[in-house]
Parts: sequence; C-alpha cells; structure tokens
Amino acid sequence: MLPAAKITKEISRIRGIPMGQDCLSPAGHRAFSNVDEMLDFIEMLADVSGLPVGIKSAVGEMGFWEELAAKMAATQRGPDFITIDGAEGGTGAAPLAYADHVALPFKVAMCRVYPIFVQAELAEKIVFIGSGRLGFPVQAMLAMSLGCDMINVAREAMMSIGCIQAQRCHTGHCPTGVATQNKWLMRGLDPTLKAARLANYLTVMRKEMTELSRSCGEPHPALITTEHFEILDDRFASDTASEVFRYEVGWGRPSKRDQDTIRWIMEGSPAGSDPSTPTA
Repeated sequence: MLPAAKITKEISRIRGIPMGQDCLSPAGHRAFSNVDEMLDFIEMLADVSGLPVGIKSAVGEMGFWEELAAKMAATQRGPDFITIDGAEGGTGAAPLAYADHVALPFKVAMCRVYPIFVQAELAEKIVFIGSGRLGFPVQAMLAMSLGCDMINVAREAMMSIGCIQAQRCHTGHCPTGVATQNKWLMRGLDPTLKAARLANYLTVMRKEMTELSRSCGEPHPALITTEHFEILDDRFASDTASEVFRYEVGWGRPSKRDQDTIRWIMEGSPAGSDPSTPTA
C-alpha cells in the first residue's frame, strides 16, 4: 500500500496513479484468474518484450504449483524464473495480519516447491530465486543448496544504506531519509557514500560465501549441497539438511554441464579448455 500522503506529483506521473488517493495492491490479478490464463499472460509479455518473464510468490497451498508444473511439462510454456518468497520477508508496507500469519517460511516453502519441478523434469529449465532474510552468507548458501540459482536481498541492503528499521516508512517521516519524500529529511541520504557502503556489503558477502564454499571443498556456492549442512536441535542432536528437508542426492545442484562450467570459471580445467566449447 502506498498512502495518499506519500504520493507526490512526480510519483503520480511516473506510476500513473491519481493524487490524493491511496494506491492499493489488489488481492487478485485482472489479467488472469487461473494457471492457463497466467501462462498465456507470461507468454504474451515475453513476446512483446523479448525479455525473460517470471513469477514471484509466497507459498501456501500446493495445488497451484502442482498444476503449474503439469501444464508447463505438457505445453512447454511457462516462466523463465520463479522467486520463492518466504514469510520472513516483507517491506513493512504489508498489513500486519499478512506479515504475521500468511505464507510459509522460506526453507519450508522452497523444499515443497522445488521437488515438484524436479519430478516434472523442469528444475533445470527454470531459474529459481530465493527471498526472505537470506542476506547473510550461510543462509544464502543453504538457499542455494535447496535449489536457488540466485537470491534477493532487501533488508540487509537497506540497512547498508542507512535504514534503522524505524518502521515509519508509511508516514513519510523516515528519520534517515531512506523512505521519505520530505526534502529536509532526504538530505540524510548521501547517494555517493551509501552506494559505496552497499557495494562493500555485497562484495564482502560474496567473498565470505566463496570462502565458506572452499572450506567445504567446493569452489563456488552453487556447488554446495544439503549434505554440507548439519542442523542442530535444542539438545545438540543433529541431522543433515538432506534428512531434514527430505532431499534426494543431486537435488539442488546445477546440471553436470553447468557444474563443469562453474569449476572451469573458478579453477580452470586441467586441459585449459572451455567446457562450453564442443569438441570432436
């Protein structure tokens, strides 16, 4: 929800919304109401734009995902990427009841959705993106072991540019100048300084993920599997993440060809040849 008080003339012009009215996100979509219509809409957008088109969703009941995978396998239509959004995330713009009670946590959501596409032999044709408090190295690596090719980072990136979680985003009075249209408060946000801080955060996160991966014997986080993780309970007993999330051997990893390419990029092959180049 974008409150009317925060809609400036510039925002009104850019987003095509009227001044003086709250901008509400609808509970449903006008363009489609079922899986078939959504696939039609995705293909239309892809044809018009020539760009990859994907979906982002929190996860609740599983019927939608089972139907989506079945229709994608049968018709060869579908999204290029799927973002699984955990209930841990949220911008602060959501109604409190939704933020507190709607959707599954990321780890549960991902390990329910991903196997459906593996079993439909579609997982390697889709880019999976994880979202929901994954902005720390170990959490990001676990997400990748569960099948994510990429992760979204919001909360930690916001904090790197000065957000203090004041929870006043909707009022227009963000004290750090991050989420306000107040000219006086906006002076607290120095784009040059904050851009450097954000870049440092991302650089260090990537560095730490690579270091942890190498400690596990792999050159890149994409090659980490659920077997690399032990999850402790409150009595210091443990199970591997494979056991906890019921993952089979090989799930969550890129294809063999992609693994070879990643190793070649990170380490170089003994023969010095690019694995993506066909040989006689």
